[in-house]
Amino acid sequence: MVVGLLGGSFDPPHAGHVHISLEALKRFRLDRVWWLVSPGNPLKPRPPAPLPARLAEARRLMRHPRVVVTDIEARLGTRFTAETLAALRARYPGVRFVWLMGADNLAQFHRWDRWQGIMRTVPVGVLARPGAGLRSRTSPAARIYARARVGAADLAAARPPAWCFLNLPMVDLSSTAIRATGRWR
Repeated sequence: MVVGLLGGSFDPPHAGHVHISLEALKRFRLDRVWWLVSPGNPLKPRPPAPLPARLAEARRLMRHPRVVVTDIEARLGTRFTAETLAALRARYPGVRFVWLMGADNLAQFHRWDRWQGIMRTVPVGVLARPGAGLRSRTSPAARIYARARVGAADLAAARPPAWCFLNLPMVDLSSTAIRATGRWR
């Protein structure tokens, strides 16, 4: 089984998350996608809305039989993606994981804790986000791992380091913009 992991604050979850999850399922040939609704993001200055509220909204929004919304990071007690991946791989040894991220995250991936270890541990699927294309494709991570870039259909079976940048029709939504309207929290 191949499971795509879409980690994030989901503060709030929105149709863009749904869109990239469904595209990742199809284009990366994944069996499942797990939304890892994180307790918090160490790179963000403000804490997110309470985890139960974000989980409830994510579950209300994402209703697909092959997508699971989970708070497993909170239950595992992991704070960083590298820790979460290590714990999940130990807990589910028969599962092949693929890390999923928006292009905006690839642009600053080099700031993540043990980011190169993540690249060497699992294939990484990068999904286009409005305004992040050039920044992400010229990021330190993209430059360092340029030779590890593979096609979408090959990503799930690729041996790490392997990554794919997936251009797709975009949904122009962001959690930051939604919070700015005051419609969330």
